[in-house]
Amino acid sequence: MDVFPTKVESFDERLLIFGDDLLERLHTGGKWTEGPVYVPAGRYLLWSDIPNDRVLRWDETTGHVGVFKSPAGYANGRTLDAQGRVITCEQGERRVTRTEHDGSTTVVADRVDGKRFNSPNDVVVAADGGVWFTDPPYGILSDYEGVRAESEIGGCHVYRADPVTGEVRVVADDFVRPNGLAFSPDQTTLYIVDTRRNHIRAFDVEGGKLSGGDEVARCTAGQFDGIRLDEQGRIWAAAGDGVHCVHPDGTLLGRIGVPEVVSNVCFGGPKRNRLFITATTSVYSLLFNVNGARPVYSAVR
Repeated sequence: MDVFPTKVESFDERLLIFGDDLLERLHTGGKWTEGPVYVPAGRYLLWSDIPNDRVLRWDETTGHVGVFKSPAGYANGRTLDAQGRVITCEQGERRVTRTEHDGSTTVVADRVDGKRFNSPNDVVVAADGGVWFTDPPYGILSDYEGVRAESEIGGCHVYRADPVTGEVRVVADDFVRPNGLAFSPDQTTLYIVDTRRNHIRAFDVEGGKLSGGDEVARCTAGQFDGIRLDEQGRIWAAAGDGVHCVHPDGTLLGRIGVPEVVSNVCFGGPKRNRLFITATTSVYSLLFNVNGARPVYSAVR
């Protein structure tokens, strides 16, 4: 494990950051790393090295990194459901899947109105068990991060898969390149990144539907990509020069410098106060005084 000095900046009194002043590099040698998720039950981190079509696993107790799955359907974003199962966007297979506790795979969604998705990118699970995901075309544009193909849908939308019926429907259709998404801690707001327009939008959530969609923040360095929230409701967003912390009112509260372009972030560790960062070829982490939002607990049994 290598360590790198980092510049941790607070621009607003609503964010006081302290903790480690060094980034730990947990692994390097990828081509484009994305999709980190921390699995508390096993104390390990999973992430994708998409062009190499593999999923890697870092063990928190030993520091060991190994290949978890290869080939992996050019997997991208992932999250956990309330039962601790991993939900994954597979760009190459153009579907969203769930890994069961016995290791088997269940398809959550692979079509809408009989048409295949473009290449599901990022995913979150709501407290009612609904699976929400974005569907830009990155996995079908070439064979580098997926399988080249024509879009069957003709657009790039945001979807919700019903936890009971499995029905998939469009919940937002006015995006150019929908990407990272995350719920507020109380689940009343869904934040969604549009990478092409380079901003984050905020939607009101009610009854499995979205309304609103005002712009919250525009990226000032590179492009926004993946996002996650802390327990205070602040947005931690991947950007070109590191990780940006944005207040729900749009104020840029702070920044964590990273030596590579950042793709995704997630909180983990026993106290959810370790920020894991996937950035181009490497995976970094920072232990500090911010705790990630608590996991959702499904009302569906």
